[in-house]
Amino acid sequence: MHFKVCPLKKQHLYQQFSHLKATNKTAFVVLADPDKITVHGMTELAELCRQHGVDYLFIGGSLLMVHQMEACIRAFRAACNAPILLFPGSPSQVTPLADGLLYLSLISSRNADLLIGQHVISAPAVKASGLEVISTGYMLIDGGISTTVSYISHSLPIPAHKPEIAVCTAWAAELQGKHIIYMDAGSGAAQPVSLPMIKAVSQNINIPLIVGGGIHTPEKMYENAMAGANLIVAGNAIEKDSSLIKEMALAVKQANDERGA
Repeated sequence: MHFKVCPLKKQHLYQQFSHLKATNKTAFVVLADPDKITVHGMTELAELCRQHGVDYLFIGGSLLMVHQMEACIRAFRAACNAPILLFPGSPSQVTPLADGLLYLSLISSRNADLLIGQHVISAPAVKASGLEVISTGYMLIDGGISTTVSYISHSLPIPAHKPEIAVCTAWAAELQGKHIIYMDAGSGAAQPVSLPMIKAVSQNINIPLIVGGGIHTPEKMYENAMAGANLIVAGNAIEKDSSLIKEMALAVKQANDERGA
């Protein structure tokens, strides 16, 4: 039995993420859902990201009903050189056009399919893609409303007021060899991940921390950066008002400048 396997790209992205952790810095990530943006809209988003120094683009969605991911990636790439990472909601959301892949294991769930089952299905496509693969411990945090990812995954989020559960979950993922932790309150969350929870997890792990969901203001970007998030993801708010990119980028820069002083 023979499978097509491409050499994986060098771990440049993970080296960058690790450097953020080592230097107590934060990167600004814009999340684009191909179900919610047109190819023309992606070109406009890319221009804003280029102008204001967005560090990374995450692209993906829970459903991917509109099959235009590759067209969106090409449109973004033509206008902005920020690295593009896949944030897949299913094994079908794998394309070699991106730079890397967050290989998500839903560690806050007890759903075995999302801990390993879908990974078995997607492994041939991932190996054939040649993408830089970043093993990601993905934790859903209660954001005050029922989210698509919680519904699709048949899983309960970690209670927002239980940072100790988040810390122990992150520890377990780190001990199992995960490369990065991603705490997500979900798209359109009423409440973002709490600052005490971000601080507790960040201070107790040695791997980078991504935080997303419910981040609607530059002030929240700044607060999350100061609490220890190494990458902060904004998606839903930017879908509604792309002008936020400039202010959010400035907020992250301010936090980095203050911590570097």
